[in-house]
Amino acid sequence: MNKLSGIRFWVTLIMIASFTLAACASQPTPPTATVVPTVNTPTLTQAPMLNSSLVVPNTVTPVQAKPAATVTPPPEPTAVQPEPTAAAAQPNSASGSLLVLEWAGYEKPEFYKPFVDQHPNVKVDYSFMADDAESFAKALSNPDLDVMHPCANYYRLFVEKGLVQPIDTSRLKYWNSIYPDLAKIGNIDGKQYFIPWDWSYDGILVRTDKVKKIPQSWVDLWSPEFKGHETTIDAGEEAYEMTALSLAIDPYTATPDQDAQIKQKLIDLKPNLVNYWSDPTEVSNLMASGDLWVIGNAWNETYVNLIKEKTPVQYIMPKEKAIGYSCGYAISSKTKNVDLAYDFINARTDPQSEANMANDQGYGPSNKDAVALIDKDMVKLLSLDKPDLLTKIFFMKPLTEAQHQHFTDLWTEIKAAP
Repeated sequence: MNKLSGIRFWVTLIMIASFTLAACASQPTPPTATVVPTVNTPTLTQAPMLNSSLVVPNTVTPVQAKPAATVTPPPEPTAVQPEPTAAAAQPNSASGSLLVLEWAGYEKPEFYKPFVDQHPNVKVDYSFMADDAESFAKALSNPDLDVMHPCANYYRLFVEKGLVQPIDTSRLKYWNSIYPDLAKIGNIDGKQYFIPWDWSYDGILVRTDKVKKIPQSWVDLWSPEFKGHETTIDAGEEAYEMTALSLAIDPYTATPDQDAQIKQKLIDLKPNLVNYWSDPTEVSNLMASGDLWVIGNAWNETYVNLIKEKTPVQYIMPKEKAIGYSCGYAISSKTKNVDLAYDFINARTDPQSEANMANDQGYGPSNKDAVALIDKDMVKLLSLDKPDLLTKIFFMKPLTEAQHQHFTDLWTEIKAAP
């Protein structure tokens, strides 16, 4: 997936109660597409502020020791120290820096405030990536990275190249609150390498005042009505999956003949396109101006931003299934800051941190305890209260190196075709 501004979608308590990725892997076709509410949705409220009780200062009144029954002086008083808990990180004297490979927009301190409070002398630096391919390239070339935040389709590549180390889940404060089905995606060959943090899906975003008929299907992207007013994502795997689903083909088991069919259909789409989008801010501005009427593989970030600007749009979940993804944190195999890396992941998966991310970005949290802290207007805006939502999502899978190369080569050919 691409994720330039960092951003992706999230989940309600009712919806995630029925969360099973096994169901997501099948491809039933609902009779109609799911339409997310339009601009008349209630106004988003400000994200909840961080709870100052998340950090307990290490200041306790000393307890006087009982004098011994001799003439010797009593022992010096000693301070009673509270035991650290999952919700109360103790400040320490660690210093230095932590380098995180991250999506732009996720560097906000409110998304990991417990770490800031726990390590006031540690500077968190970021190396930003624009898409999955860049995340992999930067991970390969930068041995100084401490923590990485790739998405599920690239998980196996990171493991096969030895870029990440297995995670000791006993060191994770919130491991028991992570949705198990999301956690399974980060388990490669029996070892936990990735801790999920955010998840979402691609849909179709439409200017309702510009089109005669609201698209309900991936197939509708090929409609002549949208010629010169449409864009789709500049990501080979997602474009391939979208097209495969439009043809009722499983993108991960396509035959050579089906592969050629998908390639040709993507070439046939080119006359409709203004461009291939990669910058969600740019594509949001183009839709707000009216130059774009339809965005294929749109992120919920763009939808949320346009709703805030009162642009008349609808976010459509195609009837063939939307394309879902999950992203998570991993610890570099080369890091010298293992303890800080664990503290950073614990701070990221703190319920309030995840709720702040969801309220700000509109992506789903991995910690189930964050759901109660998420703004209810956001839940309603994105229709996350629908219990069957995840049954309408086709989740991206970890790629082998051969699959990765195939999608890359095919996408280069498609973009170069006249």
